[in-house]
Amino acid sequence: MAEGHLSLTINQIADELNSEECKTLFYLCGNLDKCSSNEDVKDMLKALLKSGQVDHQFLLLELTYRIKRFDILKRVLMTNRKEVESILGRKCFISDYRVLMADVSEELGKEDVRSFIFLLSDTLPRMRLEKAKSFLDVIVELEKVDMVSHENLDLIEQCLRGIHRIDLAKKINVFQRKDRNDALRIQNSTTLKFTAKCCKTLEKLHNKPSCSHHEFLSPEKIKTGVPETGMQYSQQLEDVYRMQTDPRGICLIIDCVGNDGDMLHETFTKLRFKVILYKWLSLNDTLAFLKETARMTDHQRLDCFVCCIISRGTATGMLGTETQGPGLLFDNIRQLFTPEHCPGLLGKPKLFFIQNYVLSEPVPYYDDSDDIEADMPVVVHRVESIPTEADLFWSYCETEAGHLEKVHHSSVYFQALSAGLIKGQKRKMDLIDVHTEVNGMIYDHNQRNPTNKYCISLRFTLRKNFILS
Repeated sequence: MAEGHLSLTINQIADELNSEECKTLFYLCGNLDKCSSNEDVKDMLKALLKSGQVDHQFLLLELTYRIKRFDILKRVLMTNRKEVESILGRKCFISDYRVLMADVSEELGKEDVRSFIFLLSDTLPRMRLEKAKSFLDVIVELEKVDMVSHENLDLIEQCLRGIHRIDLAKKINVFQRKDRNDALRIQNSTTLKFTAKCCKTLEKLHNKPSCSHHEFLSPEKIKTGVPETGMQYSQQLEDVYRMQTDPRGICLIIDCVGNDGDMLHETFTKLRFKVILYKWLSLNDTLAFLKETARMTDHQRLDCFVCCIISRGTATGMLGTETQGPGLLFDNIRQLFTPEHCPGLLGKPKLFFIQNYVLSEPVPYYDDSDDIEADMPVVVHRVESIPTEADLFWSYCETEAGHLEKVHHSSVYFQALSAGLIKGQKRKMDLIDVHTEVNGMIYDHNQRNPTNKYCISLRFTLRKNFILS
């Protein structure tokens, strides 16, 4: 294609694109500068093609295909979708990683993106997040600070699960598995070739038969690492939290309304937890028992901790048996069980299940964080470097407090959770998958009972799979 004709083709393509498509093209080409200008797209493509690093016609075909502008393929580039797919089956210019990120971005709605950004509020500086308007904007910011890359998509998978886009999280997981398996296969192939060469050399030197390659360096006897990542691929691709102690851990249940505490006691006893149930606690007693539980030395030898709370309150905290504030912030409850204040739980999963019956009037809250700092022990030295907020699973459900006036009321959320956990243990399901089924039960209930809705949300920073087998 002559230079004049190429420039005209680029101009025709760029003039057809909207701002989001321009951004996507920049990202696909590895340019992390935010851009929504057609003129900048023209300059970028012309500079890239002028460098001679890639076939110009092929690049334009693939880029147009990746943003799904099949009309431009036909009208400007004189081809069609099937022909381009045939070419892409043989070679690609754009990395699979960037194509995947662009595809995920296209499948996320505005509400999904807002929820995704919210989950990263403690990870990225506010100034960076405020600039982000789309999923790709967020990915660009994460790439700039080296928190996301072709080899590291754990954070993205975790956040997608957190906003209940399990379908997209599984896409990320499949990509990472394939990428790691490919890296392992290449590494093993290189290692075996090197081994074979060494064996032949030794045979010549010592006039001895060469050894079997598989026996000399079998996968069971060698740990193979991939340059740049340093990951050990001979380890299991999916780590699972250790769940071998009996009991598995402490399960603290605080039932301030007198409902569902006994049911949860039965459930977690079946799941082999040491269950501690308190009913009808005032706020002061609640805080006292929480601190007492955080100090228990049993955490050191057990594998897990669970806390279930049933109370009136607002979206940010609980009231206990009191009818008015000040209340206790949920964030302060969570802080009691961080490794700084409960060193026995360092590196262990901490699961919180909250049923909050929301009052219509606002409630003042007592911030006892100073008391927490003064009361609890501080860990100065850690054996392993694990972030403070790691290994947390926070499942929160709220519904109107008026439901408590009904005779024999029981939380739909806790009924679904109890059933899901028992079923999950039998099937050896991951906790995230169990929670997904709980979400489905809540959704079905809300569809049938539009005046009795439950709103459920999930935040987690689990570093491994959690399976009760």
